[in-house]
Amino acid sequence: MNREHLIKMANQIGGFFEAMPDSVQAVADVAKHLKNTWEPRMRVEILKTLGTADEAKLKPVVRDALISLGRSGKPA
Repeated sequence: MNREHLIKMANQIGGFFEAMPDSVQAVADVAKHLKNTWEPRMRVEILKTLGTADEAKLKPVVRDALISLGRSGKPA
């Protein structure tokens, strides 16, 4: 999986949801979208951006959604 491509795709999803007035709901919706539509290998790879220099490339709504997914105890 190309991490740069996954970051770009995740940020496009985040761009759609960040326009929502409720930022907490936006984060939840991004996390739900990634969990329901991305295959597990994609989610595992994008979660690897957390704590690296690549994390800075993520929109805040995406970063927060990934943190939420990571806390679920499974790589989503």
